[in-house]
Amino acid sequence: MAHPTQLGFQDAASPVMEELLHFHDHALMIVFLISTLVLYIIIAMVSTKLTNKYILDSQEIEIVWTILPAVILVLIALPSLRILYLMDEINDPHLTIQAMGHPWYWSYEYTDYENLGFDSYMVPTQDLAPGQFRLLETDHRMVVPMESPVRVLVSAEDVLHSWAVPSLGVKMDAVPGRLNQTAFIASRPGVFYGQCSEICGANHSFMPIVVEAVPLEHFENWSSLMLEDA
Repeated sequence: MAHPTQLGFQDAASPVMEELLHFHDHALMIVFLISTLVLYIIIAMVSTKLTNKYILDSQEIEIVWTILPAVILVLIALPSLRILYLMDEINDPHLTIQAMGHPWYWSYEYTDYENLGFDSYMVPTQDLAPGQFRLLETDHRMVVPMESPVRVLVSAEDVLHSWAVPSLGVKMDAVPGRLNQTAFIASRPGVFYGQCSEICGANHSFMPIVVEAVPLEHFENWSSLMLEDA
């Protein structure tokens, strides 16, 4: 969960998000090194009146400043491509959930069960219980088992939406007439918040997403209770 004045990302709750955080730190260090070098060169050129004739016309320097950026781009591109393929990898999911965007709420259907589905609306501010977050809490959470691959099929009924949970490293567009899929593994129990990340209309700000990861035994008990109520 993000907090005021936070500068970095939320704590990772899935292996993919951990990889994204590592890649962010890796790329940021390269940016810092380049910025420092450029700043030093600018200061040196402005503050000194000396001129080196070998710098004014040097084929060796031209070769270096052509090859070095290419090497840096490769060092950034290779881990980036690796993570892109990891994010698209969906191997034998233990659970499949269909998330459908509506104006302006989400509905979830657990396709592995015969009759397990519900709508998820934002809890109004006046109905919030102590400790709940304004504009982020829902009346029904999407409950998933922890340490299990979960596939989410994302679509929309009306306009473009986007199903996004930053802590899990998940963001997938919901397009009417199209079924997109993504996957995640919750590496620890907890409650993870997200919001619709595509401007979708008047109440775009009021489409929160709440994913609750619980141990498998608790998930089985929850699903049994939901099926009995249905």
